[in-house]
Amino acid sequence: MHWPLFAGVAFSALFTVLTWALGDRLAAVPHLPDAGPSWYYWKLAEPTALTRGVVWALYAAHQLFSWGTIAWAQRAKLATTAGLHRVNVVALVGNAAFALLHLGQTHVTYDGLAQDVHVFSSLASVAILLIWVLLMETPRRGLFFGATVPLPGGIVPFARRTHGYYFSWAIIYTFWFHPTEATNGHLAGFFYILLILVQGSLFFTRAHLNRWWTLALEVLVLVHGTRVAMDQTFGLAPMFFFGFGGIFVITQMHGLGWSRAVRGAVLAAYLGGAVWVYAGKGLAHLNEPFRIPIIDYLGVFVLVLLLWGPMLLAKRLKAPSSSPAR
Repeated sequence: MHWPLFAGVAFSALFTVLTWALGDRLAAVPHLPDAGPSWYYWKLAEPTALTRGVVWALYAAHQLFSWGTIAWAQRAKLATTAGLHRVNVVALVGNAAFALLHLGQTHVTYDGLAQDVHVFSSLASVAILLIWVLLMETPRRGLFFGATVPLPGGIVPFARRTHGYYFSWAIIYTFWFHPTEATNGHLAGFFYILLILVQGSLFFTRAHLNRWWTLALEVLVLVHGTRVAMDQTFGLAPMFFFGFGGIFVITQMHGLGWSRAVRGAVLAAYLGGAVWVYAGKGLAHLNEPFRIPIIDYLGVFVLVLLLWGPMLLAKRLKAPSSSPAR
């Protein structure tokens, strides 16, 4: 890792601290009563055309900016380097500016995109991002305990070529979905989102490919998901911890070069912890550690099917015409 990556992490931390420091200013914002798990609490009780229009306009500007930097980098056919390209500098500065704009917008008009879209749309967008990473990393670390799975030829390279546009949408959409509230869940979420924005700004650099950095971004969802669940009343913190922990022991740790003995010890610790936590929970809870892995691994194959058609279409459009010249 090099200094731009550390600078990006530092900015993410400072933004999170600033969000926390300003959090009390939002205490007087009126909200409707909490209506359950499918209800998003942090939105205005009486939104207006102005409060809706401002956040959607800023989100759209941020999204178009991000997609523009990706297209710029791809058209330039940049080589992967240790330092920064000009487009990396533009992406880093631009994303930081839009982050600060969102912080200011929250304290003026408050609402995020959540006022107009379903609460689960944000969760699903990031879940698909993480599933996409599992697919892209399959050739390097396998999918199940280091073993690869048969996939259509060209699907992984196609996923790698196109992932930036989807990842950009998923993260920027999620970033603007929430107002910059200072609850524990919001603070942890914004820090995590900004780290992924830093990663997305470092395309065509070695830092972007650093396996320890990319693994940290994958594993942080375990910390974030568990922390958010601890603040809720549904008792699902163990599901998030052992669910995402299961993906680590089944897939993620097999790309780190660890010996079989080390991987076996980690697996044994995971299984021992799961047995200890769930021993007294009853049969109704025993499926919890399996929910997230089942969704994610099935999601990999669904994603392959979804990408297969666009991949074939892209190949057809790229292939030279076989028609005789006139």
